[in-house]
Amino acid sequence: MNTHHDLWRPVSGCDAGCLPGPGETPAVPVARRLGRLVAVLLMLAAGALLAGLLPVLPARERRAALRGWARGTTRAFGVRLVARGRLPRRPSLVVANHASWLDVLALLAVAPARVLAKREVRRWPLVGPLAVAGGTLFVDRARPRALPATVRRVAAVLRAGYPVAVFPEGTTWCGAALGCRPGGGFRPAVFQAAVDAGAPVVPVRIGYHLAAPAAPSSGLPPARAGGPTTAGAFLGAESLGRSVWRVIGARGLSVTVTATAALHPGRDADRRRLARIAESAVHLVPPRAAAPAVPPPAVAPVVPFPPAVPELGLAA
Repeated sequence: MNTHHDLWRPVSGCDAGCLPGPGETPAVPVARRLGRLVAVLLMLAAGALLAGLLPVLPARERRAALRGWARGTTRAFGVRLVARGRLPRRPSLVVANHASWLDVLALLAVAPARVLAKREVRRWPLVGPLAVAGGTLFVDRARPRALPATVRRVAAVLRAGYPVAVFPEGTTWCGAALGCRPGGGFRPAVFQAAVDAGAPVVPVRIGYHLAAPAAPSSGLPPARAGGPTTAGAFLGAESLGRSVWRVIGARGLSVTVTATAALHPGRDADRRRLARIAESAVHLVPPRAAAPAVPPPAVAPVVPFPPAVPELGLAA
């Protein structure tokens, strides 16, 4: 959630008006909601313990532990996880749209990676130590001059053999067809890290849906009763507690993570064009796209780019 504007953070056009109103989302009984809350607190406590173990685990075991914790925490919230597509085996820059704090859990549950996050996350109770132990890359978004150094760190991590996940929109937005889009779309600067490291870019679409009701007599609008929803979004001036309470109270909420074909930029790729292509790939994926019948080809399509490398900077 971002409510003020600077060079790093465009202002989203989404606010409380994009969120479901009272009674628009199917709800679970209060007892089940409280049970989910207890389960979430237990998973956060387990995450705090896991934070002490992650630094001493080998890379493969560390990724498996993070994936297991993220999946367990997603289930504790009462959210069903659906994964579609396949990420490349080699280290890649995973770029996704951003709607909610749940996005991070969804990505880690599907493809554990070192996430690029704002530095404030480091100070969050329980979550902060786990983020540090999981190798999160922190950036001070109030200091635009720090961006080139951040891009170099991301490139170094990619060269070292670790995937990195980023949300290049710079803010959350609802993702619904309401005319709400973050200013500037995908911010291009971080794409330079993939170009410098020779790493593929994987555009990923994250979407939230409600399960169709068992009987058509739910009394809810069709879009709310079975289809895309903003119930999982975290927007505007809404508090984190209010967003969490809505999520754990929702019935039939699912998050779908859809990986599209990897982009393989050349050494002379233009990061701005790469960002535009990745953004188009994310937003052109149908929200309820079917899983591919066969795995994607071993060699993903190569995207041609003009031989121009602009000077690394803020590229707002």
